Amino acid sequence: MMKYAIIADIHANLEALEVVLDDIKTQGCTHVACLGDVVGYNANPKECLEIIRGMNIPCVKGNHDEYCSSEEGLEGFNPHAEEAIQWTRSQLSEDDRKWLRDLKYMRMISGFTLVHATLDGPQRWGYVFDKLAAAASMTYQNTGVCFFGHTHVPLAFVKDSQVRGGTYSKFKIEQGKKYFVNVGSVGQSRDGVAKATYVVFDVTEGTIELRRLDYDMATTQKKIVDAGLPPRLAERLAQGR
Repeated sequence: MMKYAIIADIHANLEALEVVLDDIKTQGCTHVACLGDVVGYNANPKECLEIIRGMNIPCVKGNHDEYCSSEEGLEGFNPHAEEAIQWTRSQLSEDDRKWLRDLKYMRMISGFTLVHATLDGPQRWGYVFDKLAAAASMTYQNTGVCFFGHTHVPLAFVKDSQVRGGTYSKFKIEQGKKYFVNVGSVGQSRDGVAKATYVVFDVTEGTIELRRLDYDMATTQKKIVDAGLPPRLAERLAQGR
């Protein structure tokens, strides 16, 4: 039996990550893979990074992992993101930053692909919300299934003669088709459902299931405010936006 938990966009939300990791155990997952953005926005970057690093799992680089592990200027960022990145940089050791810097943009494991944003330009951090953007990635997709994150919105795109897409809760993979699947976000939901979200990919059964979990959001929000991060980052968690 091979059953993968695919997690993405943890964004330093320790309470959400812990709930997800507990659920992964109850689901009987044999493996875990991470699609990046371990850090950024929320108040526990070091703790979340240490957990993911300690699990020794396949992990690809997200844009916040890149920003928070470099010294580059942040011109053009929205002020909240910029403030969170600067704060996160101050929390991480050089060793933490090196680990983030060394992550690859894309990985293939067990016959499927992991990427944070897109396959047609993984380091450009493009957003896939529609069939056109999904089709561009699918051109570069060499496996039946590719999981991605970055948008924090769980959508599945399927290609046979054409590309279709939409929301999902659970579906079965068919041979000969390509699937480009967003797994939602562990730490900062943006699809209006204020929960921690991840996917269980049962390789043996050929099914992909979206899991949504409640977590101690009040604690996460309090930590954000106590850390002096923008209050908007706490408020948006409750809105799932």
